[in-house]
Parts: sequence; structure tokens; C-alpha cells
Amino acid sequence: MINISPRQLEVFVQIALLGSVRAASERLYMTQPAASMALAEMERQLDAPLFARERGRLRLNARGRELLPLAQELLERHAEFGRRGREEGAALSGELRIGASNTVGNYRVGELLGTFVRAEPQVAIRLRVANTDAIAAAMLDHSLDVGCVEGPVTHPQLDVRPWRDDWLVVCAPPDHPLAQKRRLKPADFAGARWVMREPGSATRATSERALAQLPPGETVLELDQIEAIKQAVAAGLGIACLPQVAVTDALAVGRLKALKTPFLDLRRKLTLLVHRQKYRGALLDAFIAQTGLRP
Repeated sequence: MINISPRQLEVFVQIALLGSVRAASERLYMTQPAASMALAEMERQLDAPLFARERGRLRLNARGRELLPLAQELLERHAEFGRRGREEGAALSGELRIGASNTVGNYRVGELLGTFVRAEPQVAIRLRVANTDAIAAAMLDHSLDVGCVEGPVTHPQLDVRPWRDDWLVVCAPPDHPLAQKRRLKPADFAGARWVMREPGSATRATSERALAQLPPGETVLELDQIEAIKQAVAAGLGIACLPQVAVTDALAVGRLKALKTPFLDLRRKLTLLVHRQKYRGALLDAFIAQTGLRP
């Protein structure tokens, strides 16, 4: 008879997420030998290894990938059982792993987390900020509980629902020739020098969609941070499509100028991602309700 304990499940999940026994033992406040023994006993009971060792790190094998979401669900249901066993109205506790793409994580984090953090102070939030492709990949390997991104994501295992509208603006330094024109036309952008986000970024995808409506230009720089692009544009290295929420300060003090481009569609949707196999217990349901996200 298989008799796997919650502690063994915790060790398995943390090793899967962190990639090493040492990191998992530190997260769980265990000794490394104790964590190794817990994993070994779990694999013995299952009569199958769950990890392959690659360059000093432990990577889930096919069996491990299959069992990871089940182990996470068992732990969440165990915690839910404890909460419901206590008196009604007991405060939520535990950990919520949230992924946000760069615009959301750097400029809308208050909108995303503020209400929930104030309402549930005993919940630990672990926020990962990366581009849309990276957040979607982390959702698919179950290393995040929920994601919020600005780019289109299409995958049969991910439930994708709208959250907020967002806009980009074309920015230039105030002394740029395009910033001096009273009324811009698409033809004015012929040969323009563009500073772009890296491939995999939602801002990059929206920018490329807009640039397809303009005469050919030249990409002079690719940068992976919005703040770096703002600095490059302010220094006169090129023009860029940037999230409106990210350039409010620079526009206000005159470091950048927003070009009027009514002929470009620069709208996009910010969306919520939840894995379809993800168990949605009280913690995740509370986050969705408090933030107004409705998956």
C-alpha cells in the first residue's frame, strides 16, 4: 500500500520547482539529507524515479511531469481541509505564485495585487516578472499558479480571459524631426530608426503589428527592458512603441514626446492565464475574486 506523506509531496514539488534538493531543503527548513531521504522514499513507494539529473540539476522526467500537478493539488486540498476544519472565517494562508509580463509586473502591480494583499495579509506572494512567452511556459510546467500578461497566448491547456485594456504610444525625443511635425502621416515614418523589445515580448508583437502598417524602417536596437528603451529613445537613438502606462512620467517632464498616430492600432488586452488542470482552491479563488479577474 502506498503511504506518501504531505511532507514527501512538499519535497517533491519544491525540488521540481527549484531544480535541486539543496534549494528545496532551504525553502522547507529541512536538512538536505532529510529532503533527499523524503524524495527517495517517495520514489521507492512509486517504484519509479521522478527526476533526471542534467548538469547538476534535477529535471522532471515524464512520470514526474505527470505527477507534479496532482501533487500540487493534493497539497492544496490538504491545506483547504485544515482551513475548513478551523472555525468559519479563518484567514487564508499559504503561498501564491504569480507570473506577470513586464508591463503588468513593473507598472500595474498595484492594480494586480493591491486589493488581495490588503485583504489577505497572511498569504505569501511570490511574483515572477518576465516576458509573455516565459510566463506562458512557466504556467505550462506548473511552476506558477496564475499569470497575467499583455500578449496573446493560445494553448489548449491554458484558460485565457481578459483583464484590462492597454495601449502603446509611439515615443520620440522632443527634438526628433517627427516630433516637430504638426500632423503625421504613415509616409513620414519611411526609414525611421526603431528601438524594439526582444522577441517573445508582447510589446514587440504589438509593435511589429503596427510597423507593418508603415513604410519600411530599421531596427537599430533590441532591448529586454522598457526602462532601457526609454533611456535609448531619450538619448536620440531611435523611436519606439512603448506602453502608455510606462511613459507617463517621461512625457510629463518632457524627456519623451508621444507622437499622434491615429492611423495605427496600438490597443491590446491584458489577460489572465490559469492552467486548465490547475486545482482552484480557496486561495486562487480569493485572488481571482479580489482582483476582479473572472476565469
